[in-house]
Amino acid sequence: MSLTAHHLASGAGWRVDDVVCRFGPRHRAYEEQHEATCVAAVTSGTFRYRSSLGSAVLAPGALLLGNRHHRFECGHEHAVGDRCIAFQFTPEFLERVASAVCGVRKILFAVPRLPPHPALLPMIAAAEAASADGDEAEFEELALRLSASVLTVLADANKSPSAPSRRDERRITNALRQIEAQSEGTISLSDLAAAAAMSPYHFLRTFRAIVDMTPYQFILLTRLRAAAVRLRQTSDGVAAIAFAVGFGDLSTFNRRFHRLVGLSPSAYRAAVRR
Repeated sequence: MSLTAHHLASGAGWRVDDVVCRFGPRHRAYEEQHEATCVAAVTSGTFRYRSSLGSAVLAPGALLLGNRHHRFECGHEHAVGDRCIAFQFTPEFLERVASAVCGVRKILFAVPRLPPHPALLPMIAAAEAASADGDEAEFEELALRLSASVLTVLADANKSPSAPSRRDERRITNALRQIEAQSEGTISLSDLAAAAAMSPYHFLRTFRAIVDMTPYQFILLTRLRAAAVRLRQTSDGVAAIAFAVGFGDLSTFNRRFHRLVGLSPSAYRAAVRR
């Protein structure tokens, strides 16, 4: 097949797919339609994107922008193939995000793409890593962060956030304690936000302002710290420890642990015992 879309994750009002296109100069571009508002991060290849918003050449690091129900074409006049991580959002999802972002009033895009932008590149890199790792949990945060950042960049409203209130600090403290008590189980951003009586985006923004990392990153570090303690203090197998602290599979645990510590779990255990 010349075009494949692999579903990565989805939630209330959002969906993300890994889209691989193998069309080239010999293939004729054909008209399609965005079924939802689309923000697609180009991760490899180049192509020309045409829509009612205009025409643009997209390359890795750029974001394709498409409004719901707008028609478009993608052409590969000069080279074969591309790959995108495509986020799709409902209007209701974007309206909730926009209402929480200072200076944003419009959720309709006026341009067909955003070039590589310093504020967006970390999220694109995180989306690529989550796709490679099969890490569905991180995409809930990325859907919120990416949509909010795109709307902010387009609105040219990069303003310094206000300092968190004492009430917000109390809410985030309660969330931190909840994560600490339940880190080995399933903890979603939506559940944490609901417990704090905050919108998901406001909760995510406030959590980052206070903790200096996202809830997902804090959960991940909490699990990895617990695993490191068990590796030092017990003789349990690595797989048993991985599942006990909340990882769904051993390969993900090994990869994440090595990124953080610089050693595999087994090598870390051997090193501390020496």
